[in-house]
Amino acid sequence: MRFGSWVGVAMGMAMLAAVLAGCGGSGGGDGGKSAAPRVDQAFMAEQQAWRNQRVEELLRPDGWTSLVGLHWLELKAHYIGSGARIGNGVRFAFGPEKMGMVTRDDAGKWWFTPESGLALTFNGEPLKGRVALPSDQDPEPGVIGFDEGKGLVTLLRRGDRHALRVRHAEARTRLQFGGLSYWPTDPSWRIQARFVPHPPGKTLPIADIVGTQSDSPSPGVVEFERDGRTYRLEALGEAGRELFFVFADGTSGHGSYPAGRFLKAAWPEADGKVVLDFNRAYNPPCAFTLFATCPLPPAGNRLDLAIDAGEKNYKLPVQ
Repeated sequence: MRFGSWVGVAMGMAMLAAVLAGCGGSGGGDGGKSAAPRVDQAFMAEQQAWRNQRVEELLRPDGWTSLVGLHWLELKAHYIGSGARIGNGVRFAFGPEKMGMVTRDDAGKWWFTPESGLALTFNGEPLKGRVALPSDQDPEPGVIGFDEGKGLVTLLRRGDRHALRVRHAEARTRLQFGGLSYWPTDPSWRIQARFVPHPPGKTLPIADIVGTQSDSPSPGVVEFERDGRTYRLEALGEAGRELFFVFADGTSGHGSYPAGRFLKAAWPEADGKVVLDFNRAYNPPCAFTLFATCPLPPAGNRLDLAIDAGEKNYKLPVQ
C-alpha cells in the first residue's frame, strides 16, 4: 500500500476513536465505560420521604404495630382487665387486673362502667363513672385510656358483631419492629391512568379477613396500561376525596403480602387523569398484627400482572 493510503487509514482510525471517546462522555476518564443512566433525584427523594413517613405512622404509640388484642363481645356483659380470674370476662395483655365492665342494653347500645379507684381516661379526659361507648363506625368513637395513656381500648363494629380492640405502646410488635423492605424504586411504575366514574351511590361488597362483609362506596374505576395490556382497578372512598385501592397481583404470596396490598391516589383532575404510583403500594395492617380486620381485594382488583414495586411482605423478627 502506498504511503498516502496509510496516512488516510490512520486519519480515519483517529477520527473513529475520537467519535467513540465522545460517546463515552468523559473522554477516557471512566476507562471507556458508558455513562450511567440519569436518576431523577427529586423523585427518589420523594419516595424516601414517603417511606420514612410510613415507618413513623406504623411506630406511633397508637399505630398498627401497637395492637395487643381483639376481643369479640359475645355476651351482654363482660368484665375486662388483665387478671387471671375475670369471670365471664375479657382478659387483656396489659393494664389493671380489673378495669371495669362493658355492657349492652336492650337497644343495642354499649356502655362502660370503670372499676372504682382507677386512673382511667375517656377521650383524653379523666373518667369518673359510667359512659356510653360509641364504636369506630360512629362519628365520634369512644377511647378508654389506661396505663397513663400507653394503653387504649376502642369498640369496633363489623357487620352485626362488636369487639374491643386494645393497643399498648409497649407491644412487642412495636418494640421489636423488624423494618420494611421494598422492591427497587422504579419510575416506570408511576403510571398515568384514566378515571371512569360510577353512577352516584355505587357500592361494592367488600369482605374482610375476619369473615364479615359490608358495602363500601365506590366512586369509579381506574384504567391503566402496562406492557401493552389494559388493567382496571375499582376505587373505594367518597367522591371528591382520595382514591383508595385494595388489590392483589402476581406478587401476592410471592414477595408481597399474600392477601393483597393497599394503594392511595389523589382525586382525578378535571380531565379524568389520575396517577397510580405503585412504588407506594403498601401492606395492610394484618401484615404486622393478628388483631386487625383488614379488607380483602374485590374480585375485579385481582390483577393478572406482577407488580414488582412497592412494599414487600413483612418478615417478623426472629425471637
